[in-house]
Amino acid sequence: MFDPAPIPDYNVGTADISEVLNRTGQDLMQGIIDGDQPAPSMARTMRHWIARVEEGEVEFRGEPSAEVLNPGGLVHGGWAMTLLDSALGCAVQTTLEKGVTFVSLDTSVRFVRPITPETGQVRCIGRVQSRGKRIATAEGVIEDRTGRVLATGTTSCFIRPLGH
Repeated sequence: MFDPAPIPDYNVGTADISEVLNRTGQDLMQGIIDGDQPAPSMARTMRHWIARVEEGEVEFRGEPSAEVLNPGGLVHGGWAMTLLDSALGCAVQTTLEKGVTFVSLDTSVRFVRPITPETGQVRCIGRVQSRGKRIATAEGVIEDRTGRVLATGTTSCFIRPLGH
């Protein structure tokens, strides 16, 4: 069973640059879960949150709502894509040393089943596939409460020192 959404209690904002420089990527991600680091403001808007963090893997949760429907009455693909992009990027983030960041080079998403508000809470697991000195790749999956795959995705990320 999935946990209730922590949406009302989100600490949102922008991370302090000194915190980013002095923490590993995994520490930063865990800090969001623990509440001592702010979640990005879009997390509240998109109703996504980090549920679990370990090196090379993160689990996000999301609750689609009527506010993110497309004209056909389904949850907009951009919602699922944002959830995957967040999980994939954060999985890469967990592998980064202090003072290092990344930018996405590309993201690919495949929609397998429709998502509706009735789908309820979903989970998205992002896992690093490879981590080189400058390039990392990750893959992810969005599942419903029964484990049915709703969407899959991959990303490539460019790793660089913060501020460059």
